[in-house]
Amino acid sequence: QVQLVESGGGLAQAGGSLKLSCAAAGSFFRINDMGWYRQAPGKQRELVATVSSGGSTNYADSVKGRFTISRDNAKNTVYLQMSGLKPEDTAVYYCTVEVQTSAWTKRNYWGQGTQVTVSS
Repeated sequence: QVQLVESGGGLAQAGGSLKLSCAAAGSFFRINDMGWYRQAPGKQRELVATVSSGGSTNYADSVKGRFTISRDNAKNTVYLQMSGLKPEDTAVYYCTVEVQTSAWTKRNYWGQGTQVTVSS
């Protein structure tokens, strides 16, 4: 079993910055991809950014140039540095990790979500 603990959400003004963290704990062989999704009220959950075990990153067009995803493999932690925040970034942000539970088995886990609110 894997637990994901998120932190760093809160209230920011437009143009401001916030940094989210998500630490994975539990029993697993290794962590593969890590990422962040978000869900705004009345909308579907959408991809924000992902980072592979090798460090390759992928971003939604809406956050490119403003958000940076990174990971610390020694701490099993993924980060999302958000800058140039806009009111439309307001959402609940969820981290997700794919863990290798054995040589043949992978499983995805989700964090509990952290609220990010951007005021204009």
